[in-house]
Amino acid sequence: MGAARHYDVAIIGAGHNGLVCAAYLAAAGLKVVVLERRGVAGGAAVTEAFHPGFRNSVAAYTVSLLNPKVIADLQLHRHGLKIVHRKAANFLPLEGDYLIIAEGRTQAEVAKFSTADAARLPEYEQRLEAVADLLREIVLKTPPNLAEGGWVAAIPEMLKSVSLAQRLGGVSLQAKRDLLDLFSKSAGDWLDGWFESDPIKALFGFDSIVGNYASPYSPGSAYGLLHHVFGEVNGKKGAWGHAIGGMGAITQAMAASCRERGAEIRLNAPVCELIVERGRAAGVALETGEAVRARAVVSNLNPKLLFGRLAPQDALPADFRERITRYRCGSGTFRMNLALSELPRFSCLPEPGDHLTAGIYIGPSLAYMDRAYTDARAFGWSREPAIEMLIPSTLDDNLAPPGAHVASLFCQHVAPELPGGESWDARRESVADLMIATVDKWAPGFSASVIARQSLSPLDLEREFGLVGGDIMHGALGLDQLFSARPVLGHGDYRTPVPGLYQCGAGTHPGGGVTGAPGHNAAHEIIKDFKRKRLKVA
Repeated sequence: MGAARHYDVAIIGAGHNGLVCAAYLAAAGLKVVVLERRGVAGGAAVTEAFHPGFRNSVAAYTVSLLNPKVIADLQLHRHGLKIVHRKAANFLPLEGDYLIIAEGRTQAEVAKFSTADAARLPEYEQRLEAVADLLREIVLKTPPNLAEGGWVAAIPEMLKSVSLAQRLGGVSLQAKRDLLDLFSKSAGDWLDGWFESDPIKALFGFDSIVGNYASPYSPGSAYGLLHHVFGEVNGKKGAWGHAIGGMGAITQAMAASCRERGAEIRLNAPVCELIVERGRAAGVALETGEAVRARAVVSNLNPKLLFGRLAPQDALPADFRERITRYRCGSGTFRMNLALSELPRFSCLPEPGDHLTAGIYIGPSLAYMDRAYTDARAFGWSREPAIEMLIPSTLDDNLAPPGAHVASLFCQHVAPELPGGESWDARRESVADLMIATVDKWAPGFSASVIARQSLSPLDLEREFGLVGGDIMHGALGLDQLFSARPVLGHGDYRTPVPGLYQCGAGTHPGGGVTGAPGHNAAHEIIKDFKRKRLKVA
C-alpha cells in the first residue's frame, strides 16, 4: 500500500450529499477530502451528453426537495445555480381528455371530472400542507437516537424527543390523525377517502410509486405523497422546477462551493476498503493501493454498499450486520434519456403548450398502477408500465440542438432482479422498446421522433451510480426505515457502530431525493464530535 495522505475527514462519494457535507465541514476549518469513483462529481445528480449535441440529467431529473437553507449556506446561486419553475406542474393524458395541475386552473380542471372533488381540493391541499410543514421542520434535525449507554448519554436524545413532542403537541388533533394516516396507510386508501374521480386520484397517487417498488394500495405508500410535497422552488412551497443546465448544475455549484472553502475533491478515486485500527475508523484504501488516513470517515454510499462491501465484517456487531442484510432496497425503476427530433403530440392535447413543461404522467388510474406492480412481480416488468416523462428542453434550450428536444422517462414498474436469475443486460433493450411504445400509445408518432436513447435498467443504475437494485432513495421509505430507524434503529444520528465512521447519504434521515439534508445534518454531528474532542483535528 502506498504512502498515506492525512486529513481530518475523508468522504466516500461525491454525490450531492457528500458535497454538502464536505462544504459544511470545510467551512468549519477541517481538512476535507472527497473521494469519487467516477470521473465527475455529482453522483446520480449529473448532466451528461448521451448523444452528440444532446445533454440531459441522466439519473436524478427534477428539482423541488433541495433545501433552501443548503442553497443559501453554500451560496449555490452565486456559484451559477439557476432554477426555473415548470409552467404547469403535472399533465395526465387520458382517452379523449386530460387533467392539468397548474397555478390558477387546477380546480377548474378537476371539476371536468367531479365538481365534488373540485370542492374538496382546497381542504385536501391545506391538510396535506399542514403535515408537510411538520416534515419541513424535522428534515434538518438529527433524529432522537435510541443508543446503548447510561442515563448521561441518553440526556441529549431525551431532549430531542421532548422538543419533537412539544412541536407535535402544538398541532391540531386533525393534523396528528392525518400524520398517522400518511405514515401508515396506502396512498389508494388515503385518496379514495378524499376523492371520487379516477384522474385526480391517479395524478396525486403517482407520487406514491415514484422510486417505490409497490402498489399505490400497499400499506405505507401514502408517505410518498408527503415526501414529494415538502420541497419548494424559489420560495414557493410544493413547487417543482428545472435547474438550468440540468441536475449537474446543482452539484457543480456544490463542488465549486466545496473547493472555495478548501475541500479537496478527487475524481477517479474508487475506495475499496475502510481502514479500521484499534476499533476505530482510521481512513480508507483506494483501489490503486493508496491509503488515505483521516480522523473521521464519512460515507455517502447506500448502507448496503458501505457495510456489505467496504467495512470489515468483524468491526460490526452481529445484530447490526444481520439487519443491514435485510435493509430493503429496490425501487422498481427503469430510467431512459431520449434525443427527440420534435415535441410529442398527445392525442388528447396535440398542440405544443405549457403542459409539455410539466411532469407528464402515463398511468390513468390507481388500478392501472396496481396492475403495473402486480405484473412486474410476476413477469419482471410491467407490460403496461407507469411512466413519468419530462421534456426539460422546453425550459432549457441549451440541452439540445435548435428545434430538437431531450426527454427523461422515469418508468415504473420493473423488478430489481428478474425472475429465474435472468440478467437485465439481456432484457434492457426490449424493455426500453416497450417504454417508448407505451408513450406512443398516448402520443402517436413519438417513437418515430426518437433519434437516440440511453437506457438504464436497475442493474445499470446500481453499477453506474451505486443505486442498489436501482433504488433512487438508497432504501425504501417505509415506516421501519424512516427517521430514527434509518438505516437501523440505534444509528439514526449519522454515526455508525464503528467509532469515527459516519453516514451522510440518502440512506439516513430524511431519505431520498436531491435534498442536501442528510449531508447538512451529518456535517453538524461530525462538527459536534470534533468540538467535544471525540475526534481530534489532524
